[in-house]
Amino acid sequence: MGQTIIEKIIAHNIGADEVKPGQIVTVQVDRVMVDDIMMPFIVGKFEEMGFDRVWDPDKVVMIYDHLVPASQQDDTRHYKVGDAFASKYGLTHVHRSDGICHQLMTEAGYVKPGDVVFGTDSHTTTYGCVGAFSTGIGYTEMAAILGTGTLWVKVPETIRVEINGRLPEGVMSKDVILRIIGDLRADGATYCSLEFTGDTIREMSVASRMTMANMAIEAGAKCAMFTPDEKTAAYCEMELNDFQKSLVGDADAGYIRTLTYQAENFVPVMACPSQVDQIRDVSELEGTPIDQVFIGSCTNGRLEDLRAAANVLRGKKVAPFVKLIVTPASRKVYREALEEGILETLAESGAMITHAGCGLCCGRTGGILSDYETVVATNNRNFLGRMGTSKVQIYLASPATAAACAVAGKITAVCG
Repeated sequence: MGQTIIEKIIAHNIGADEVKPGQIVTVQVDRVMVDDIMMPFIVGKFEEMGFDRVWDPDKVVMIYDHLVPASQQDDTRHYKVGDAFASKYGLTHVHRSDGICHQLMTEAGYVKPGDVVFGTDSHTTTYGCVGAFSTGIGYTEMAAILGTGTLWVKVPETIRVEINGRLPEGVMSKDVILRIIGDLRADGATYCSLEFTGDTIREMSVASRMTMANMAIEAGAKCAMFTPDEKTAAYCEMELNDFQKSLVGDADAGYIRTLTYQAENFVPVMACPSQVDQIRDVSELEGTPIDQVFIGSCTNGRLEDLRAAANVLRGKKVAPFVKLIVTPASRKVYREALEEGILETLAESGAMITHAGCGLCCGRTGGILSDYETVVATNNRNFLGRMGTSKVQIYLASPATAAACAVAGKITAVCG
């Protein structure tokens, strides 16, 4: 019987011919990511467990992104604890305000196809965009990995998602993954691997795949898997080896479910307050007044996202009394958008452009909303209290749709 992508990666990691869904195995970790929010808790557990060394300092990436710039007095404690740990144990891969963790992990070359990667953030599923097994864990598990370099996992079952055809103009990969989440529901892929395939997927950029892998967790998925290809190799600046080229779901693999879509049937959609799986067509929400638009996050803060927003905003102005906040996903994205003239277009339209980081997405800095305000945002979650008070209404959309809403001052489809 054939194997799914996740089964191939885990089997290769543990040196087995094959593994089966539900099997408990201990994997050797290729890379870990720790973010600033979790550092004090990780360090506390690491010390409590009695470790006196990090298993491999070169495989640890520490990223300050959620709490920069500091918005509360306690934020600086996280910096100090993280810096002290990095200094004590010789960590060299430390990023202070270089961008969002999930953007940096692939952008800076830390993750390669076929790797096994864990991070202290639920959206660590993002790295599946390059064909890596990546998933989020808690601080206790991370402390254990830092001391041992290993972690036990249960081999996930796999849901196959096949999409063929050409996406209509104005439809982005964000619309695609939101529709899939709406079909699966928030718990429809719990502890499963979502394996994406089809000619629509093959035509997508790595950045577009990142958006989809990032949001797989919103259907409960343990991970999201894309087959590494020539686009992956170019993005990772490498040549794929035979193992990496083999990371294709076999036709006779054991999938528990297959979802099949025709790309031409996708339309711009939104996730409505306050659940990510409450999906409606944008056309059904036309006219809903808004107060703010946020374009950024690890879901949609990449160059192609900012470019899509700029294309909508070029020559137009943000509606009166509407705030448009744009946050690039990394310093590199910021520089590229600057060089391409994208930031100038956004600024001329009335956008406020902030430093690269998590910012408003995690509800810490850069545009927190108050009671009864409505925001259209490109990030990955719209839970109660996520971006301000529990009475804030959060709609999730693609960068193109979000930009159109900023111009109209209300929910609307992409304008020309």
